[in-house]
Amino acid sequence: MKKLIIFGVGEQAELAYFYFKNESDYQVVGFTVDRDYIKNPTFKDGLPVVAFEELLSDFPPTEYECFVAIGYTNINQVRAKKFFALKDMGYTLASFISGKATNYAECIGENCFVLEDNTIQPFVKIGNNVTLWSGNHIGHHSEVKDHCFITSHVVVSGGCTIGEYTFIGVNSTLRDHITIGQSNMIGAGCLILADTEDKNVFMEKSTEVSRVPSNRLRGI
Repeated sequence: MKKLIIFGVGEQAELAYFYFKNESDYQVVGFTVDRDYIKNPTFKDGLPVVAFEELLSDFPPTEYECFVAIGYTNINQVRAKKFFALKDMGYTLASFISGKATNYAECIGENCFVLEDNTIQPFVKIGNNVTLWSGNHIGHHSEVKDHCFITSHVVVSGGCTIGEYTFIGVNSTLRDHITIGQSNMIGAGCLILADTEDKNVFMEKSTEVSRVPSNRLRGI
């Protein structure tokens, strides 16, 4: 069984630990964060938390793999920074692909996190350091480039290209054969029908609050 170190001690790391422990061939043996962020010497199930500055000596890359469990902070830049740091240190970065996902991808890179109920159709390419939260549809012949974060119930139609560092929020839809630029922020519930430029931001308006209070509704 391959041994794994998870970078992080937050909710993302807790989830990564759960999935790797219950649905993979990896044995999680510890966690790591920058020294200044260590608040406790152990995390889940009493496993040690090691200072990132000491990782090479305590858990060498010849014997251990790593996984960066960081969300989409700063449009995925924080997760990418640790990804590159660990690669420079010589580590192989593990990917988690749920057995409850439908996966016909042509390729999936390192440090990817693909959760349950994703449908990944044939001829899809997924780069490095990509998160696909639960329940997305990634259409045929699409490409999700490095360091993207796609939340839940997103529809990426066939033949799309999603640029590096892009975030796509819950229940968003992309029409077929469009290109999303780098570092886009696509909020929840957006409908994207054409190509976008780098660093575009798309936000849908929230549903308006009714003037009628709930206690005055009839028939409920």
